[in-house]
Amino acid sequence: MPILHAQPYDITASGFYFESHEEYTDKASKNRNDFGDPVEEYEIQFIDGDDIDCDLAKAWGINQVNIRPYLEACESWDDHDKTVFVIAVGEAGYRFDPESVSPSDFDVDIYHVDNMKDLGQQFVDEGLIGDIPEHLANYIDMDAIARDLEFDYTETEIAGERLIYRAA
Repeated sequence: MPILHAQPYDITASGFYFESHEEYTDKASKNRNDFGDPVEEYEIQFIDGDDIDCDLAKAWGINQVNIRPYLEACESWDDHDKTVFVIAVGEAGYRFDPESVSPSDFDVDIYHVDNMKDLGQQFVDEGLIGDIPEHLANYIDMDAIARDLEFDYTETEIAGERLIYRAA
């Protein structure tokens, strides 16, 4: 579970760390500034956790209104689901409703390769380019295929892993 910090916009108040929505609401309800007034507004900061949860927080745009569904996603989604979300929302600009979002809402194809040339080779190996006679295989221009793939596919790095994706 990620560790988050609620940093008050009120400079006379102290922030606090939390790991669950219940902990956040409990601490926020008790938090007071130097004058004894309740603190109402916080900036939510990602402090520690898995790299994928950090990237998810950036794409999610965590704030005090949407931290509950973010924390639920951190707990219930697997790394692939989180990667789909980060690509769809953080990279491709999809919009989402934090209360009802599901990674299946997004049409994203992810390839775990380092570059377009590797993706092109994967496509050739899988027969997506068509059947290529063995005696002609050495004559395929993988650089040209890689350049063509750049029109529909994008390279990115998420949680320290290089990926190529296509978002429809």
